[in-house]
Amino acid sequence: MASTMVDIVYPAVIAAARAWFKLGDVQITMTGQEHIPTEGGALLAVNHLSFVDYIMAGYPAAERGRLTRFMAKREVFDHPVGGPVMRSFHHISVDRASGAEGMMVAARKLKEGEVVGIFPEATLSRSFVVKELKTGAVRIAADAGVPLIPVVLFGTQRILTKGRKLDLSRHTPVAIEVGEPMPLTGDPVADTAELKRRMDEMLDRLITNYPDKEPGAWWLPKAYGGGAPSLEEADAMYVEERRLRAEKKASKRAAAAKKGKKK
Repeated sequence: MASTMVDIVYPAVIAAARAWFKLGDVQITMTGQEHIPTEGGALLAVNHLSFVDYIMAGYPAAERGRLTRFMAKREVFDHPVGGPVMRSFHHISVDRASGAEGMMVAARKLKEGEVVGIFPEATLSRSFVVKELKTGAVRIAADAGVPLIPVVLFGTQRILTKGRKLDLSRHTPVAIEVGEPMPLTGDPVADTAELKRRMDEMLDRLITNYPDKEPGAWWLPKAYGGGAPSLEEADAMYVEERRLRAEKKASKRAAAAKKGKKK
């Protein structure tokens, strides 16, 4: 069934992104985009390094004349600026506490013939290597009966990532590899392990061939001689961030409750 969604803002943003790539001489190296079908549903499983991955990971499909509907956490849609933009792109809101509804919406869009993007790590990787993957990607693809296509990025973290300021320096290399559609066995755990193996292999290839690796560079993974935290260190940072976030929310609730009692 063909999608009936009307897109006005999304194509304009893609045109603006292409202008940015040209003016900033963003040196995009992309391979494998032919694996994205020109029609019909497909699920793109993408590694997550930066806040511009929604743009960069959608680029291969755009080159194939397709628009990618990305799955993103509900908080992004709740943002007063980001929310309207995400909705205008027809992206998919996912509640981390209960992702079943978001998965159902994604499967429906795939069955309607859309290209959907998912970040199976579920959060940004501060180590710049692939974190453990959730099983949602393989389950959604299996439910919708569409190809599951791994997409791996490297270099986007140099533009804008967690804990770093926006850097629009010219000539930044960005590497993108689109893998072959992955056959599914019906075992979500085994299929997810295979998806991670493929993404690890693709990322290793991108990093190995990356043009200007600098020893000790903050954006280069530790295993490749860079200054990024290890996967274990990054996971510990994430746990601490979640703890502080939970404390902040609890403090706000307590303050609101106290204020309510005074009325």
